[in-house]
Amino acid sequence: MTVTFLDLRRQHRALRAELDGALAEVLDGDRFIGGARVEAFEREFAGFCGAREAVGVASGTDAIELALRAHGIGAGDEVITVANTCVPTVAGIEAAGATPVLVDVDERTYTLDPHELADATTARTKAIVPVHLYGQCADVESISAHAREHGLVVVEDAAQAHGAARDGRRAGSLGDAASFSFYPTKNLGALGDGGAIVTDDPEVAARARELRSFGERGRGEAVRKGTNSRLDPLQAALLSVKLGRLDEWNERRREIAQRYRLALHDTVTVPEESPGAYHVYHLFVIRFPRRDELARGLDERGIGTLVHYPRAVHQHPAYAHLARPGRLTRSERLAAEVLSLPLYPELSEHEAVRVVGATLGACGA
Repeated sequence: MTVTFLDLRRQHRALRAELDGALAEVLDGDRFIGGARVEAFEREFAGFCGAREAVGVASGTDAIELALRAHGIGAGDEVITVANTCVPTVAGIEAAGATPVLVDVDERTYTLDPHELADATTARTKAIVPVHLYGQCADVESISAHAREHGLVVVEDAAQAHGAARDGRRAGSLGDAASFSFYPTKNLGALGDGGAIVTDDPEVAARARELRSFGERGRGEAVRKGTNSRLDPLQAALLSVKLGRLDEWNERRREIAQRYRLALHDTVTVPEESPGAYHVYHLFVIRFPRRDELARGLDERGIGTLVHYPRAVHQHPAYAHLARPGRLTRSERLAAEVLSLPLYPELSEHEAVRVVGATLGACGA
């Protein structure tokens, strides 16, 4: 029996009638950029996150860029983020004109270690972008305490954390702003690209709306230098359909993750949930010292796997200049040892059992 790493067709088959209806509603209208459908989804998603405002944009990377720019951050400024993340995090920072500064992660949660902030903060530091990695929120309370002390902005990278929470507060309501991705594989995924900026600050939201549409306030008056980054009504309509299922899907992810955790904890290193965390398991990532050997063994047993991520940011040739020798060792170890197992809401009980058995077998347990 083969278990694919991810099968989005299952989700879309189950929702086909509702998705078709949402598509038809957009096609029957005459507004294909902006408009009521986008505004409705923005209100729905802001409410879901427990925030006042959401601003739809074209991608999660754009959401990081425009959230920083909406706070006045750009050329000459430094922005602290983690080395253990996907390249789009630093691409968004650089797109804003700022310079990324990498710090290491906590060995247990794989998210930004607040103890690393003091050494990385300089007179040029203007923001921190903690990454809610794999579906678990970073320790934003400690990060924000450092930010307040130094007058810094906190922009959550919540691309993998739709519905995740910490101490009862959802991702998107923890920092000064948050960036979300609606890439199709996310817990809340579009049928194409998309993203959103979420914030409680109406002025930040207003600037982000200007920046996403050529810097225009009203029609035909550019009040700042902007870009073209808009969530279209079709994607907004489809996302609204899916948003109503997101809590249910996240609970199913947690059920499968608990099965994996209980069965595998004596054989591989499994993710730790921080106290007070509601982890939504965008990915179930294990650690094993012979990761590549384990991946081959699982492939031979018909189990699809991926690596998130095989390189820390500074280990990519394009970002080698961001290396901080001796200061990013935990991120480097993770890159050599992590492996993602299949986990998505439509995974069957039989398939989950199969993944466990194959993992134990491939580890020689």
